[in-house]
Amino acid sequence: QVQLVESGGGLVQAGGSLRLSCAASGRTFSVYAMAWFRQARGLDREFVAAISGSGGGTSYRNSVKGRFTISRDNAKNTVYLQMNSLKPEDTAVYYCAAGRVYGRIVIGEYDYWGQGTQVTVSS
Repeated sequence: QVQLVESGGGLVQAGGSLRLSCAASGRTFSVYAMAWFRQARGLDREFVAAISGSGGGTSYRNSVKGRFTISRDNAKNTVYLQMNSLKPEDTAVYYCAAGRVYGRIVIGEYDYWGQGTQVTVSS
């Protein structure tokens, strides 16, 4: 069982930055691939970024490439999402997720989810 708790969301102006964190419980954090998803109001939850268990592999949705960076610290059981050059269309609830296979973009491929943290980007 893995419990995930996100933090770091908030209100920021367009062009600004935020850093999201996701703290995981348990002693097997490094075996899990981690990902960030987001869900804007009225829309489906969508993949944002993923990172392999070792941190050596990362992948991103096209619209955030060059602006967002996913990273992890396995000693701290934490995964991060650094978001720069934020745009109003990045406004959403951001969720972290843990799964067994790296790089999956389908919600059903992930076993554990956090409760989400709201990110609001004003224009």
